[in-house]
Amino acid sequence: MNSQAPWTGIYPIAPTAFADNGDLDLQSNRRVLDCMIDQGVSGICILANYSEQFALTDAERETMLTLSTEQIAGRVPIIVTTSHYSTRIAVERAKRAEQAGANMVMMMPPYHGTAIKADDAGVFEHFAAINDAVSIPIMIQDAPLSGVNLSIPLLVKMANELDNVSYFKIEMPGTAHKLRALIEAGGSAIKGPYDGEESITLMADLDAGATGTMSSALLPDLIKPVVEDFLKGDRAAAEAQYNKILPLINYENRQCNLRATKSVMLEGGVIASDAVRHPFTPLPEPTRAGLLKLAREVNPVALTWGL
Repeated sequence: MNSQAPWTGIYPIAPTAFADNGDLDLQSNRRVLDCMIDQGVSGICILANYSEQFALTDAERETMLTLSTEQIAGRVPIIVTTSHYSTRIAVERAKRAEQAGANMVMMMPPYHGTAIKADDAGVFEHFAAINDAVSIPIMIQDAPLSGVNLSIPLLVKMANELDNVSYFKIEMPGTAHKLRALIEAGGSAIKGPYDGEESITLMADLDAGATGTMSSALLPDLIKPVVEDFLKGDRAAAEAQYNKILPLINYENRQCNLRATKSVMLEGGVIASDAVRHPFTPLPEPTRAGLLKLAREVNPVALTWGL
């Protein structure tokens, strides 16, 4: 297995900031990264689904990769999402991410739409090709969006046989159950059992053995103590803090999706626009008002960072 000491903590997804006309807003994207570092994050993930990676051209991906690694400048580790259906392109993306300074890559299994996907052998070969192409850790993202069933035996096989595969972001229905089963079956080969989906099931997932979470960039400063207190053995403190912020997390996840962070960061002066790319549409104003009301009650860093 990769000899790097296991990463624990919170590794949020950076949103991609656009101008009102839909162009990349480079200055706002730099400010997003600086804000996230001031949130006290353990590391930053870029070009993920929450980053609207599926709405970016290849040239824009390259712009964001270069901008992000230069702006972060080694202050925290950086995870780059390099998913693609084509194994060849996924390999090229992973190699480029490592070349640019990524400390880890995160990937979904190969899929296209709802019907084109690989079987277990194809998934293994896909990740094996990336494993052979890079020397940094690989995180497998197990999310409903792919429609691919990543079974526990397949995940454990990859953890045991592919040196760089040791981190797993599980965000399927019943995440806690799958995390528990993965850890029990994989043992020490599972160096980083994480959850995601805006940390909406974090307490159950920590109870199941998760050691990290990949939230949005809306309130990682308020989620981080939950993980730290739990891992220190103070579950009561972790639960008390989580209960304070759960209404905001739930509202983000169920009402707003990836638009939530942008709305809060716009309100807090981090970014100049909360634009999303069509066919996504802006948050309805009543929904945005409800989000900001809950945010003001817990006052995350992003709400006031740029004011």
